[in-house]
Amino acid sequence: MRSEQKVEAMATSTHTSWAQVALLLMGLSLALLNFASTTWAQNAPAQVLGETNNSPNPNNAPLTLTLQDALQRAQKINPEYRLAVTDFGLAREDRVQGRAALLPTVNYNAAFLYTQGIGSTAQAPRFIANNGVHEYISQGNVHQDLSLGKVADYRRAAAAMAVAQARTEIAARGLVVTVVRTYYGFVTAQQKYANTQRATTEARRFLDVSQKLEHGGEVAHSDVIKAELQARQQERELQNAELEMNRSRLELAVLVFSDFNQNFTVVDDLQTPAPLPTLPEIQTLAGRNNPDLAAAMAAMRQASQEVKGAWYGFFPSLSLDYFYGIDANQFAVRAPDGARNLGYATAVSLQLPVWNWGASRSKVKQASLRRDLARVELSFTQRRLLANLQTFYDEAQTARSQMDSLNQSAELAAESLRLTTLRYQAGEATVLEVVDAQNTLTVARNAFNDGRARYSVAIADLQTLTGAF
Repeated sequence: MRSEQKVEAMATSTHTSWAQVALLLMGLSLALLNFASTTWAQNAPAQVLGETNNSPNPNNAPLTLTLQDALQRAQKINPEYRLAVTDFGLAREDRVQGRAALLPTVNYNAAFLYTQGIGSTAQAPRFIANNGVHEYISQGNVHQDLSLGKVADYRRAAAAMAVAQARTEIAARGLVVTVVRTYYGFVTAQQKYANTQRATTEARRFLDVSQKLEHGGEVAHSDVIKAELQARQQERELQNAELEMNRSRLELAVLVFSDFNQNFTVVDDLQTPAPLPTLPEIQTLAGRNNPDLAAAMAAMRQASQEVKGAWYGFFPSLSLDYFYGIDANQFAVRAPDGARNLGYATAVSLQLPVWNWGASRSKVKQASLRRDLARVELSFTQRRLLANLQTFYDEAQTARSQMDSLNQSAELAAESLRLTTLRYQAGEATVLEVVDAQNTLTVARNAFNDGRARYSVAIADLQTLTGAF
């Protein structure tokens, strides 16, 4: 009776101990989960938590951003460019794997085979495929495949890597155009906002002048009404210019900042336009550095290697194996009778393709179709390069030649407004002439700013074909 009570007490005690351990483990798990959640929330990126830096920090000065800074930042976070870089990395690893397939491989094999024996002594195995009741395998293996198809696969992988590399350069140059367009779009928007501010100030000043002249009986009230309409119109234009400036700031922030920072300023370097080389120099650079042409030529080489690889499917292939180690009934260097278990073996295998229901010939046809398409794409790329080269160069040349003219027009418009205002005050000009001069000046200044940005974008477009110059 005492024994049964003792066993029952021990069982109860054991059950209680396990329950306490389970509760303790549950408490630790909950504590670790809470700690991990708190740590993640503290260290999580702002974009994951939905936080953005959309208001300037009064304690921190705004970041000054140059065009090169914007380009470097955009390359790190732009998904299209990162996708092209990733594809290039994958293609490079494919070439590494293709090269490795041409080289010998070394492996180590270890195994133990047990087979039911025959008779009471169990010395002979029941299955004839095995060498004994106990069989130990511990061998090194050197394996080599010799196949023309693997050579073609390696060359195809090398051509595919060249295609991916060229496309990476295409993505990089396209990103430059996007950044340049967005960067100088923001610069131009700021300049237009400043121009509109000056025009608004001028319209308000002219309204004040017309009111004073009306009080002196020198002009009619209709002039004041026209001046007031002009001032109100300029105020609306100022609001639209501010809206456009904020929108362009957001576009640039999305492109260059991973945390969507808006507390930045940009450097206006449009005052020093880049030089434009001559057309023969541009043509030489395009023939040597054009990534579209390089990608098309590499794709042509890749397609040609696919055709060769498909034809190599009709050729025989050879494989070599060399084994060294133990394959015996004892896991030992020597057997009980003193014989050495260590030894080597070689195997040579030759495969001759005989019949596969036309699959090899079908692969040849597929590869030939891809090669024909690659040839057409290469020809089209060459024609498009010639057309784009002439178009982009003409655009850059026209934009460069118009910059001086636009600058002179802005200076003349400013002088015209000054003279027209003086003539109006002297009673020699009408209010319509003053309003027209004000609008002409604003349009001329904006056109000059657009012309400078147009030339910078045209240079970026041209460099997509030639590279930097």
